[in-house]
Amino acid sequence: MLQTTLIVPGLDNSGPDHWQSWMEGRLPDARRVRHIDWHIPVLARWATEVRREIDEAPGVVWIVAHSYGCLASVVAAADRPERVAGLLLVAPPDPERFTAFGLRDGREIADRGGLSSWIPSAPIGVPSIVVASRNDLWASFERTLHWADCWGSVVVDAGQAGHINVDSGHGPWPEGLGILHGLRQSYTGLPLGSLDEGKVTNRGKRGALARLRHRTRFDWEVFTDLST
Repeated sequence: MLQTTLIVPGLDNSGPDHWQSWMEGRLPDARRVRHIDWHIPVLARWATEVRREIDEAPGVVWIVAHSYGCLASVVAAADRPERVAGLLLVAPPDPERFTAFGLRDGREIADRGGLSSWIPSAPIGVPSIVVASRNDLWASFERTLHWADCWGSVVVDAGQAGHINVDSGHGPWPEGLGILHGLRQSYTGLPLGSLDEGKVTNRGKRGALARLRHRTRFDWEVFTDLST
């Protein structure tokens, strides 16, 4: 079966010692999402590039995302359930740690709140697994469980695993690769729709990404007005 494993790193990308890079080197069908400014977490831009990679990838797509890349992947997959076979979401951060334009620093204006209202809060229609750590500085275990429940994801409790990155000792990560293989083995057919390229879902103005883009433009206009 023709398929693609799309690697979606988080903020600052995943270096050569990161488990995502290790996993990418062991999966012949793996490719890393391109054209993202890894140092500027603007969700609308990141999700746009993830969705573009989904559209261009051969076969069904398996997404392997880490940290902020999980948020971009969920937004993109919600618009492309007929192209995505499954998602492995590792250590997703709390969306309230970010605004539409980047990290929150505690001095944001009232109209530039967190991202929670722009992240899909209903099942995204794609099988998914969330790997959650109990001492992740980017999200409490309870918040991660909340979002996993919203997305209809199966949760894997990683215990005291930090942010599941190089700093927490997750370079080569055979357990993570095993979780991905298990997700793939559960695949029984087409995701939710046709793989006919002429029938790719756009979802128009009601899509998750379209709503996020609209809100990002609105927030930027408010910020510009208040700054002048």
